[in-house]
Amino acid sequence: MAGWLNNVSLSFDLDGTLIDTAPDLVRVLNLVIATDGLAPVKLEEARQLIGYGSMALIKKAYTLAGAKVEESKANQLRDLFLDLYAKDLSQLSHPYPGVREVLADLKRSGAKLSVCTNKPGYLARPLLEELDLTKFFARIVGSDDTSACKPAARHIYDAIGHRGESPSVMIGDAGPDVYAAKAAKIPVVLMSYGYSPVSIHSFGADAVLRSFRELPSALKLILQT
Repeated sequence: MAGWLNNVSLSFDLDGTLIDTAPDLVRVLNLVIATDGLAPVKLEEARQLIGYGSMALIKKAYTLAGAKVEESKANQLRDLFLDLYAKDLSQLSHPYPGVREVLADLKRSGAKLSVCTNKPGYLARPLLEELDLTKFFARIVGSDDTSACKPAARHIYDAIGHRGESPSVMIGDAGPDVYAAKAAKIPVVLMSYGYSPVSIHSFGADAVLRSFRELPSALKLILQT
């Protein structure tokens, strides 16, 4: 098995792919909206908006409460959200089952691993460090580390360190991962347990997996074709 992924670049989305961050994001959301007297949002009501950023979560909370929020107030709440979240990133967040073991196996097999996330890098890096995942990745490229984030191909190129000169695969959980991979003309694998608000089977991914542990087998099929 050793070496079967030599010269292969694998780039991973973060939220909903490697780490279940929704519990912490909704925890912080509820702290923020409580300052305006809103009732807490249930985790399942917000889970599918995780990939769209803190502003989308805040506006969803107000919609669920039947309330309106002015743009200036929403910006203030977003700033508070980011401040509180940055101070306590991993109270409830955890890697999905199999992530740690599979990443270790992929790296031992010669793959070059990176993170390509629309989460700002200043949040992504400490989160991965706190969960002891940083050691697996050559690069961690957040939305503030690239001139064009997903769904742009540039984000993937910045993460893998080249423009498709060697075999590469994007692994994610939602539309932006697929669109970026298609723009970069590389295969894409989606995890069905993630945060996509629409069926991931509608995106035309090269593989859709129920478990992270299925990834090595899926990669073998994709890279052999």
